[in-house]
Amino acid sequence: MAPVVARLVSKTKPYLVPGKLLVKELWFEVPLDHSKPEGQTIKLFARSAVKYERPIVESTEVVQRPYLLFLQGGPGHGTPPPQDSTLSKHMLDRGYELLLLDQRGTGFSCPISARMLARVGGPKKQADYLKHFRADTLVKDSEAVRLCLTSDFPEEKKKWSTFGQSFGGMMTMTYLSFAPEGLRECFITGGLASLDKGPEEVYRITYQRTIERNKAYYNKFPQDVQVIKEIADKIRELGGDQGVPLPAGGFLTVSRLMTLGIHFGMDGGLDLVHNIIIRMKGDLDQFEEFSHAALNAIEQDGGWDFAPIYTLLHEPCWVYGPGAAGRWAAERVGQGLKEYSWLRNDWGGPSSLGDQPLYFSGEMIYPFHFETCSELIKMKETAHILANYDEWPALYDVEKLGKNEVPVYAAIYNDMYVDAGLARVTASRIKGIKTFDTNVLFHSALRTKPEEVFRELLALRDDTID
Repeated sequence: MAPVVARLVSKTKPYLVPGKLLVKELWFEVPLDHSKPEGQTIKLFARSAVKYERPIVESTEVVQRPYLLFLQGGPGHGTPPPQDSTLSKHMLDRGYELLLLDQRGTGFSCPISARMLARVGGPKKQADYLKHFRADTLVKDSEAVRLCLTSDFPEEKKKWSTFGQSFGGMMTMTYLSFAPEGLRECFITGGLASLDKGPEEVYRITYQRTIERNKAYYNKFPQDVQVIKEIADKIRELGGDQGVPLPAGGFLTVSRLMTLGIHFGMDGGLDLVHNIIIRMKGDLDQFEEFSHAALNAIEQDGGWDFAPIYTLLHEPCWVYGPGAAGRWAAERVGQGLKEYSWLRNDWGGPSSLGDQPLYFSGEMIYPFHFETCSELIKMKETAHILANYDEWPALYDVEKLGKNEVPVYAAIYNDMYVDAGLARVTASRIKGIKTFDTNVLFHSALRTKPEEVFRELLALRDDTID
């Protein structure tokens, strides 16, 4: 079957934003199911940006710059405006036109929500719909957009470069596996996931990284060992089995409190969590209950209700091929670890821990997300169907990656989310890849320490290794 070419629905006149960026907004139309190009369609949104220098004499010449496509992390999050992207500052001077494409179901591209899914039908139809939102389909969308945008480009400019952060790096490896002909070069930061380990195997490793970060947290804030237990006791007292009602309709349980640990793998994550704990402890000391401000901060934290694809498809994005399913692997693995006894139905509460702290979870999705988050509660049945689905198409072609000819430059971090050990194994299986491996940068370095990241990646690209 010939590859699908996206239809350009609209394109705005370029406009200038701070940072001397000339921006265009584009809308595309692609099939929901690429194997049925004449069937139902969805819309994708993108912004493009180029560096702008006011000319002495205006020119009408059309300049066709090679594209650099940013592949966002997640899954489930939209791309930032160009003026908020670190790629604009560090890559546009090199002659690229940056394309920030919202992946289907995220940002402005047919965003997923409970109300939107209700229009699709019941839980079974919703699950069938969402099966078209994994990396294999996102790559097909990207290729369709590339073919559309470069249809009149000279042959040497038709390929594009990609920059994948986190899940965007996993997408990159899918791209290299199934459509390498569209790629000139690829940059990956914190996204060299395992090519052949499913969710359960991955979680057995990432739980250990999360335990290490918990120890770092309690080493920095030893007083929080007791404080967090006091908070957990009060949650159980005030909320019972269901939890303390949250402002937007969710519920605060001890389990949901523990999901704050997702921040531990980011720069400043320990301090961010501690600040929330200070507020909650202060509320209890002053009012013997949690304030609206504290409850609202927890409900908004993590973006569970704003990016539902992140929870619905998180474990499926680790399922590398048919015959496997997530089946709530994070919960199953965690229940077998003494540090995560709070995941068990027979947990005796904070008092059962003795002198041991309550351990926060990391980047793990659990069934209780769909019982405590107001938007996700409405998708509970759909989530269970997806968790048990085992006919996912392959995400990677290991043999093809072993013969890869596309230049790849990757950063491997001190990473709680994408384990560095697994990343090194993956790198060894991609022919020709060059890596920058560091234990002093976290997963969020592209945002928090971009100068270091781009310096090293571009040195891999431009310098020689003798």
